[in-house]
Amino acid sequence: MATRRSFTQEYREQAVSLHLDSGRSITEVARSIGVHEMTVGKWVKKAREAGRVPDSDLSEPERAELERLRKENAVLRMERDFAIKVIMPAGAGTRTG
Repeated sequence: MATRRSFTQEYREQAVSLHLDSGRSITEVARSIGVHEMTVGKWVKKAREAGRVPDSDLSEPERAELERLRKENAVLRMERDFAIKVIMPAGAGTRTG
């Protein structure tokens, strides 16, 4: 049985920096530090969402619009989920027989 490895926040930040500062792909960084590429990808994604890593390909107005659209998207998802719960009574989508 495999044991789950844990990494310090500092280690994660250094891995993200390796990807961003060196221009190396996530796959290359993951191989070099011995971590699965999906794990490194999640760290990079979290850093970007937290605003610690700027999206260098975007201009300032594009970045602002992206942030606004992400917030709007989150609100719309909540409204959609709420509407589904209100419209569909408990057990309405299940089949019997």
